[in-house]
Amino acid sequence: MSTNTRIKASPSLKAAAAATFIVFGINGLVFASWAARIPAVTETLNLTSGQMGTLLLCTAVGSLLALPTAGLVVGRLGTANTVRAAGVLVALAGVGIALSLSAESVPGTAVCLFLFGIGIGLWDVSQNIEGADVEHKMRRTIMPQFHAAFSGGAFVGALIGAGLSTLGIGLPVHLLVIAGLVAVVVLVTPRYFLPHLAAAAPAEGEPKVAKGPSAWRDGRTLLIGVVVLGATLTEGAGNDWIAKASVDGLGTAESTGALMFALFVLAMTAMRFVGGRVIDAYGRAAVLRASMAAAAAGLLLFVLAGNVWLAAVGAALWGMGAALAFPMGMSAAADDPKHAAARVSVVSTLGYISFLAGPPLLGYLGDLTGIHLALLAILAPILLALLLAGAAKPLPAK
Repeated sequence: MSTNTRIKASPSLKAAAAATFIVFGINGLVFASWAARIPAVTETLNLTSGQMGTLLLCTAVGSLLALPTAGLVVGRLGTANTVRAAGVLVALAGVGIALSLSAESVPGTAVCLFLFGIGIGLWDVSQNIEGADVEHKMRRTIMPQFHAAFSGGAFVGALIGAGLSTLGIGLPVHLLVIAGLVAVVVLVTPRYFLPHLAAAAPAEGEPKVAKGPSAWRDGRTLLIGVVVLGATLTEGAGNDWIAKASVDGLGTAESTGALMFALFVLAMTAMRFVGGRVIDAYGRAAVLRASMAAAAAGLLLFVLAGNVWLAAVGAALWGMGAALAFPMGMSAAADDPKHAAARVSVVSTLGYISFLAGPPLLGYLGDLTGIHLALLAILAPILLALLLAGAAKPLPAK
């Protein structure tokens, strides 16, 4: 097969890329439908920032239980069926959350958020494995565009949340509609995915492919995971707390807080759409360092600004800085296609430790300092990602 034939996308490959883009987008819409209205949940259930952090931790625990096994699940079911199963679980959990909020039940909301976290964890890993498969077959950096779809879906979800909040429409109704949409999309769209086959057994004399626990002993994979762990905390904290921090720290209305979150994800979306070309031009490590520097500057401006307009500039810069770390980590983990599924699962797990568990811990810190100032704690993992960014460099050609 010639090089040109390998690079040119076939109709089935284009369909797989489009389907992956849609699945990432609906995943972002689901996430933002929850995240943009966290202040409403806090008010409905009469919770402090620390108590809200505990609820967020229920989601984190569910995802962190699911993530380490996601590679094995994909190996058995394939990416398409894993997305279907995970998406249906997310939809059912969304219905449960809506009913629990209507009943003002904290335990019911906690249980449903735990199930929501399991579904989100399986969904995220399987869509990233599918994205890595498509990226390798296209032979160019497109993972940031898939994550742009996630951010774009989150932006639309945030705008919907802001609009419904302004109109006084409750979160339960919002979640029920989203759950129905999710169920339809995840059952239909994955039929266009590429078939993801488990790695064949190596021939006699060939090295064994690292999978399962072996991937957890690979030094480069773990180092990439640590970089992603530090870098994605800035994205997770922005997703979960920027709306609440705007309300508490700047005295804005709930709808303005939702719009600040929308600005954050809009900046991420825009950066991710152009990120592939930037990464191909300057390299992963350089772009990752620049991204973390921008995230730090934006975070400081958002927290220290004395008015909404300067804080909005900070939120946009923060979002741009947070945009590329996770997709670069996924691409770096999948550099060797034979090891991609296991290594993507490992890096996803380590990344989501901070993405999901970090924001609840910020909530506990927020009880002591206020959530607005608590966000400054993110500067430490940003610095760690800056120092270790070289781990994301591509593997040398064999």
